[in-house]
Amino acid sequence: MTVAVITVVAGRSTHLRRQLDGLARSTRVPDEHIVVAMGDPDVAETVAATGSSARVVPMEVGSGRLPVGEARNLGARTAASDLLVFLDVDCIPAPDLLERYVGAADRCPAALLNGPVTYLREPGPEGYDLARLREMIDPHPARPFPPDGEITVNDAHELFWSLSFAARTIVWDRIGGFHTGYQGYGGEDTDFGQKAAQTGVPMAWVGGAHAFHQHHPVSNPPVEHLDDILTNAVLFQRRWGWWPMRGWLDEFERMGLVEYDAAEGRWSRVATPRP
Repeated sequence: MTVAVITVVAGRSTHLRRQLDGLARSTRVPDEHIVVAMGDPDVAETVAATGSSARVVPMEVGSGRLPVGEARNLGARTAASDLLVFLDVDCIPAPDLLERYVGAADRCPAALLNGPVTYLREPGPEGYDLARLREMIDPHPARPFPPDGEITVNDAHELFWSLSFAARTIVWDRIGGFHTGYQGYGGEDTDFGQKAAQTGVPMAWVGGAHAFHQHHPVSNPPVEHLDDILTNAVLFQRRWGWWPMRGWLDEFERMGLVEYDAAEGRWSRVATPRP
């Protein structure tokens, strides 16, 4: 089975270098690594400086709202391998992540494969010690975490996220890739999970396929992405009949930034936010 790793990136050069360093330690060398550069001409230089053989695919971006789903689709179209492994640029793979996904693809060939992700604390001035990442394993508690070597198959499609996942090309084609209407932050992952459910593709949670999400500053809720979240939430609701990202929407409402119009059945930004 041939394996392609697909990463989409804009900025985050330090995180990309660490991911490339992590892949260099992999026990299963990928046959391809496709790095889609979303409007960032410096990505090629970053990749070349590490000595990586990754192929950089430039993608023009017409606005500040990154077309992340469309970029992942481009990466999948570019790849020629049997198994597609998608890694968020912030994620460093464990040395055996690719081996774990290959084994899971053999055991569950018709499933969407999901590995556990640990959120790392801010590193010191020397960065992360890649040899000691396994000592930091603490996967996100909201998602299944089977023991190493075990796979849990279920229909929890609402838990899908794109930080680390894999699918055979035939499964990817069955799902149809990411919906390209989502722009900027939020919504495209939940939509992809619903597409998988609609097409009868089960979720498989792969024990031991660890990825480590590098620290970067975030806000909670992500107020800086408010407009993206509202726009994408409306698109999702029209497609699937329910509102995604409700925790964020409810918190924005509590903060006086948005309101829900029951008559219109939609969320919208408050013209003059409450003090």
